[in-house]
Amino acid sequence: MDYQLDLDWNEFLQRYWQKRPVIIKRAFSGFIDPLSPDELAGLAMENEVDSRLVSHDDGRWQVSHGPFESFDHLGETNWSLLVQAVDHWHEPSAALLRPFRRLPDWRIDDLMISFSVPGGGVGPHFDQYDVFIIQGAGRRHWRVGDKTPLKQHSPHPDLLQVEPFEAIIDEEMEPGDVLYIPPGFPHEGYALENALNYSVGFRAPSSRELVSGFADYVLAQELGSYRYTDPDIQLREDPALVQPAEVDALRNMMLDLVNQPTEFNNWFGEFISQSRHELDLAPPEPPYQAGEIYDLLQQGEVLHRAGGLRVLKVGDACFVNGEKMVTSQHQAASVMASHYQVNSDLLGEALDDPSFLALLAALINSGYWFFVN
Repeated sequence: MDYQLDLDWNEFLQRYWQKRPVIIKRAFSGFIDPLSPDELAGLAMENEVDSRLVSHDDGRWQVSHGPFESFDHLGETNWSLLVQAVDHWHEPSAALLRPFRRLPDWRIDDLMISFSVPGGGVGPHFDQYDVFIIQGAGRRHWRVGDKTPLKQHSPHPDLLQVEPFEAIIDEEMEPGDVLYIPPGFPHEGYALENALNYSVGFRAPSSRELVSGFADYVLAQELGSYRYTDPDIQLREDPALVQPAEVDALRNMMLDLVNQPTEFNNWFGEFISQSRHELDLAPPEPPYQAGEIYDLLQQGEVLHRAGGLRVLKVGDACFVNGEKMVTSQHQAASVMASHYQVNSDLLGEALDDPSFLALLAALINSGYWFFVN
């Protein structure tokens, strides 16, 4: 399915992106769900798939995590099934992410899909990331409040909700409508009838995550071996005092590590190209030989990227699933990052380079790209 999003991106970015929420009516005209509730339930039964059931009754909230064996015990109201990273496991659903590639790939995280019966929802809460919520089959009532400090509480250890809020958006959504919510805006949605919702979430790494990730890289690469020196140390009256200049020198030692562009780019490429959720990888058996790959591409076969695989460009290097693509064929690597499907025309003369063919074979044999048999 080729989903076409009716959105003036320039106006949206200027007026709404990370500024205020908005409902875009009929953003997808004639919207067709890429999967059924039964298919979503089937995914929630798989060990590798991250899923949860959220239900409430008389103010008592319950959360259970998949994989699930059965849904027969559930009633007809007040529960939701939520499945993360469906784009990794269901190719037709992954097509819903494509219209949002007007925003950078590195910011897009995954596609979460929920099925809710009447009254189903996860309660009032706010997120620390941008999200577009696409209404599929059924109707859902959404309330969104202004970005103001609200007390949070946990009605269940696996849920974090906020106190009641005054709504600035209070509307029903129908198939094809899209709700955009920036970080920090409280919201709650309840199904009015059996309903499917598709949430396109965005990554927003915290400074804690960045520092932790970079520290791991420094250790792994054995960087930062330079030690503190003070050849001009001065006597001081109070030996317990750490001089401001000494603190500055120590801080600069740490900043010098971050301020190495090549190392920082390599770390960030590895860090941001890693998926938060398991990938549906199927390495071929037996593995492909480079010559076989060359012949197949020359015969018109197309390579498809595995669902959810993150392929990103940082500087003049490309990274895939936490690894740098080491090649002199930068244009071909860039094509593989920009396109979900690649053929011999797109890869061009790089196919005549044995080292690039060897890289391509390694990527295919890892299950990152595949031929459709």
